[in-house]
Amino acid sequence: MQTRNKIFDDLGQLMTNAMGVAQGAKDEAETAMKGWVDRWMADRDFVTREEFDAVRAMAQKAREENEALKARIEALESSSKG
Repeated sequence: MQTRNKIFDDLGQLMTNAMGVAQGAKDEAETAMKGWVDRWMADRDFVTREEFDAVRAMAQKAREENEALKARIEALESSSKG
């Protein structure tokens, strides 16, 4: 009976160790994949959300200034004709 318990204990320890190794391999694979994706994205010159939002805000401001200047030019042209 004692031998049977020893076998189960050894088998349990083996399974525990195998799960630890599998978890370590999973973590290592995730880290490697994340590094690969980060490098791939950096090589493609993608921008961050913050950079995109900053450029979008600058473009919006430029459009607003352009519309104001257009209205001013139209007002000046109409006053010079009259």
